[in-house]
Amino acid sequence: MSVLPERPEVPVSRRRELIAGLRALLPADVLLHESEDLHPYECDGLSCYRATPLAVALPHTVEQVQAVLRYCHARQVPVVARGSGTGLSGGALPLTDGVLLSLARLNSILDIDPVNRSARLQPGVRNLAISQAVAPLGLFYAPDPSSQIACSIGGNVAENAGGLHCLKYGLTTHNLLKLEVLTFEGERLTLGADALDAAGYDLLALMTGSEGLLAVVVEVTVKLIPLPETARVLLAAFDNVEAAGAAVGDVIAAGIVPGGLEMMDQLAIQAAEAFVHCGYPVGAAAMLLCELDGTAAEVEDGIARVEALLRARGATELRVSRNGAERAAFWAGRKAAFPATGRISPDYYCIDGTIPRRRLPQVLRRMQEFSEHYGQRVANVFHAGDGNLHPLILYDANRPGELERTEQMASDILKLCVDVGGSITGEHGVGIEKINAMCHQFSASELAQFHAVKQAFDPAGLLNPGKAVPTLHRCAEFGALHVHGGQLPHPDLPRF
Repeated sequence: MSVLPERPEVPVSRRRELIAGLRALLPADVLLHESEDLHPYECDGLSCYRATPLAVALPHTVEQVQAVLRYCHARQVPVVARGSGTGLSGGALPLTDGVLLSLARLNSILDIDPVNRSARLQPGVRNLAISQAVAPLGLFYAPDPSSQIACSIGGNVAENAGGLHCLKYGLTTHNLLKLEVLTFEGERLTLGADALDAAGYDLLALMTGSEGLLAVVVEVTVKLIPLPETARVLLAAFDNVEAAGAAVGDVIAAGIVPGGLEMMDQLAIQAAEAFVHCGYPVGAAAMLLCELDGTAAEVEDGIARVEALLRARGATELRVSRNGAERAAFWAGRKAAFPATGRISPDYYCIDGTIPRRRLPQVLRRMQEFSEHYGQRVANVFHAGDGNLHPLILYDANRPGELERTEQMASDILKLCVDVGGSITGEHGVGIEKINAMCHQFSASELAQFHAVKQAFDPAGLLNPGKAVPTLHRCAEFGALHVHGGQLPHPDLPRF
């Protein structure tokens, strides 16, 4: 179970002093500090962890963001940057002794360059809004998380978000050209370039997925991709979950690169169908959604090849979308899988691990054993093509001990991902949720290097402290360093 680090209590006099100083710097509508105004910001999408921040800043301009950072740096006040709050790892969980810095109001599309196929954006721009804005130009922005209707591009950069089409088009890091960021001291840095490459160390890639620990993103330049001539989705039903998992490996091994390749098990299928009414085969044990895009000839050839592979693995039903509306319907159920699951259980806990594709049948078997051992139902939704798993463990937080049992099962699943050669996260980030699992994946010396990077960008350690990278003290406390062995060579690293 993840235990939140204790934060120092802020004396009333210091709290008043800090808020008075911020109010003097900012317009009246930028700073929230009354108790009733702070509660909506007490968590992100991982709602089982909550904390009320000292204050919330909602700046309109980059200059106001700089003012907040400089003020907090001078007074050694922690800052947590937040986008739309849709993250699922507790990365935007506020600190009781810190300022929550929301970038939601910086939501303008600054420039669209169709010749260079790029767009320059403020961090609060919604993911879906990018593709909507450039669609008349025959372009789109490829990474499409299921939360794309609400999630912001700044948050996508912080978590290195993926989506249904990341198998072919890549994660956020593969679709960026340039970032403008602010250090904790308020200094503005440009990482990357408008060209396809930039000189020096690849700090653009380092910043992407850094979960707000290194700097605050204030501008993003993304790559745009031409809309494919055609795209069709093949829906395949299976009466065996492992056969569906094996079929995923067959498709990739054949040299086929789908635009998207997703898998859902029976519980997820039934929940999505009851919610969206998209025509899913509710009696199937598992279902694959495989999208082929490109020229019409390429797509037709790809569909024929995929159909043959899936039939050979025992697919009991095959359907191909006949038009754009049916294609959208097939994807609608998958994109709504998380909220659909929320209709069949009081609570659910979403895992985000990644495994080698060849291990999918083995991991599916083991997760079924976990489900039986812990007595917890699991709805499985996978970015199967790139091995990114999203098991949803169903539980009821009102039942004593059920959340703790769910967290232990989640921990076992993440350890399994590492043990078969994968990772504890594919796109949701580490945040506070997976911080103990980091101790299972990385050695003491590797964690020390992570802290060295943090130290280079944020020497005071006050940008989103206590997230993503555990201290060696914490790993030793949880007895997790035995996986890789190694001593604790840096006893002076910060402790919670």
